[in-house]
Amino acid sequence: MNRQEVESIKCPDLRPFCEWFVAYKNKCHFQNNAKVAVLGASGGIGQPLSLLLKNSPLVGELSLFDIAHTPGVAADLSHIETRAHVTGYMGPDQLDAALKGCNVVVIPAGVPRKPGMTRDDLFNTNATIVATLADAVARNCPEAMICIIANPVNSTIPITSEVMKKYGVYNPNRVFGVTTLDIVRANAFVAELKGLDPARVNVPVIGGHAGKTIIPLISQATPKVEFPADQLSALTARIQDAGTEVVKAKAGAGSATLSMAYAGARFTFSVLDAMNGKDGVVECAYVRSEETECKYFSTPLLLGKHGIEKNLGLGKLSAFEENLVAEAIGELKGSIKKGEDFVANMK
Repeated sequence: MNRQEVESIKCPDLRPFCEWFVAYKNKCHFQNNAKVAVLGASGGIGQPLSLLLKNSPLVGELSLFDIAHTPGVAADLSHIETRAHVTGYMGPDQLDAALKGCNVVVIPAGVPRKPGMTRDDLFNTNATIVATLADAVARNCPEAMICIIANPVNSTIPITSEVMKKYGVYNPNRVFGVTTLDIVRANAFVAELKGLDPARVNVPVIGGHAGKTIIPLISQATPKVEFPADQLSALTARIQDAGTEVVKAKAGAGSATLSMAYAGARFTFSVLDAMNGKDGVVECAYVRSEETECKYFSTPLLLGKHGIEKNLGLGKLSAFEENLVAEAIGELKGSIKKGEDFVANMK
C-alpha cells in the first residue's frame, strides 16, 4: 500500500465514544462516592437506617451525627465489609463538619411517639430539633437533597422550607417529607388480603403523613384490586392508623423504627438512583405542591438528577378517595401553618 492509499483511509471519529466514556466514568464516580448524612443516627430509626445505607453500593461516604453515642455506632458499622466509609460526629460542635460536602441528608432525629401521643404531640420538641438541623444544612450543604423523617412531617417540612428560605437557598425540588412507610404498609396490607407478593404490589398514598391525611389510593393500585365498601373502609383506616398499631404493640418501648428505617432507606436509594441518571424513578413524598389548595401535599413524583423532575399529581380518584382528600385538607392546612408560624416566631 502506497502513501497515498494510506492517507486516503478514514479513521473512525472516536469523539462520541470518548464523550460517552467520560460521562459514564463521571456517573460511576458519583454513584460510588455519594456522601450521605444521617442526622439522628444513634436513635431507634437512625441505627437500622445507617446499617441499610452502609450496605448499599450507592453510598461512598456515610456521615453519622447525633447528640450522643455516634462514635460507637460509627465504629460498629465501620467493621462491615462494604466500601462505604463511615464517620461519626457527636454534639452541636461537630454538626457543621458532619454536613460538609453531603449530597443527601436524611433526618430521622427527634423523640419517638409513646402510647396516647399523636404525631402532633411531638411538635414542640421535634420542631426545634428540625429547625436547628435545617439551619446547619442551609449553611453547609444547601444543594443537598433533604429527606425529612422526623415527625410531625406535615409540619416539619414547612419548618425546613422556611429555614432554607431565610438563607436564600430554598429549592422546593430538593426538600422531601418521607412518607414511604405509608406506601410500604399499604403494599403489605393489600398483599396480605389478596394473597399477593407484596414486592409486586404498588399502592400510591397521597396527602400527608398523619391520621386522616394519609390517603391510600387503592383504586390506582397495581395490580388492580377491588374490595367491598366495608373492607375498603377498614383497610384505609388500618393504613392510616398503622403507626399507632405499632406504638401500642411496643407498649411504651417506642414507635415504628425498623419498618421506618426500611422505608427511609428505600426512599434514599430512589433519590440516589435518580441522581445517578436512572430513568423512571417514581416515589410518593410530601413536598411543596400546586396540586391542591394545600401548600404541601404528597403525590407520586418523578425523580431526576436535580430532585423532583415532575409532580405526577393525584391521578383519577374514586368518589371514596375524593371524600378522603376533602376531609384531609383542613388538618393539613393547620399543620402547615403551625410549622410556618414556628419559624416566623423563632428568635
